[in-house]
Amino acid sequence: MDGFRMDGSDRPCVIYAVSDSAGETGEAVVRAAVAQFQTARTEIRRRPFVKDRRQLAAIVTEAREERAIILYTLVLPHLREAMARYAERDGVKAIDALGPLMDALEERTGVRPEYKPGLNHQLDDDYFRRVEAVEFAVKHDDAKDPSGILKADIVLIGVSRTSKTPLSMYLAHRKFKVANVPLVPELKPPDELMRVPRWRIIGLTIGMQDLNQIRKERLKALGLPDTAPYAAPERIERELAYARDVMERLGCLVIDVSRRAVEETASLIMEHIRKAGGQWI
Repeated sequence: MDGFRMDGSDRPCVIYAVSDSAGETGEAVVRAAVAQFQTARTEIRRRPFVKDRRQLAAIVTEAREERAIILYTLVLPHLREAMARYAERDGVKAIDALGPLMDALEERTGVRPEYKPGLNHQLDDDYFRRVEAVEFAVKHDDAKDPSGILKADIVLIGVSRTSKTPLSMYLAHRKFKVANVPLVPELKPPDELMRVPRWRIIGLTIGMQDLNQIRKERLKALGLPDTAPYAAPERIERELAYARDVMERLGCLVIDVSRRAVEETASLIMEHIRKAGGQWI
């Protein structure tokens, strides 16, 4: 039965992401795996900045009581060894997401690891470029500041609810400066849009029925009736036709985001930018 565990309980399956650093890598791996189990009830608990065996022992004990799974990204060898030992002792399923690869790299390269937790999150140039890109995306969301259109690495255009903002933020975390522009029949597109190199502009479209459903859900979330004009099929068809006309005039790449994950759409966009001659950031 969907959502129920094999042990007969209806409690969610708990997964601990344990790290001697911030734990972002482990949590990302867990979320990628959990995404493949749409009907399963899961709960992710991050346990970052673990510094000693005592903390590990407490986490394993907690996981045993929860019948949880542990995924750990521990850099320090003595902590990795302790985790494996405690988990085996207590019968807890624990997965080492970092150790085997580090060992393989050491064997293949002949270089000893630094064994310094958090090296991939140091405040380097990449970090500051990412922060700058996120700030840019926030400032230039929904064409709040049209001047950003000319400064952007990527300009997303499309009607409301075509994932422009989520895509902007996702791409910003990949260090792209993204501006997005809503296409509304009653509003003339910003003049700046006509001065952007066509390969930098990405048109986002969506099926009418999919957009209708998304907009109805949005109205419900706002406490409004789903019969409002915003979700009316006639209005949606008009908006999509207008958007198609603008995109054709611009001659830009158009991507259908219907039932497509943000990550998948972002991958298509980044590949297009790379092939079109844009700088791979």
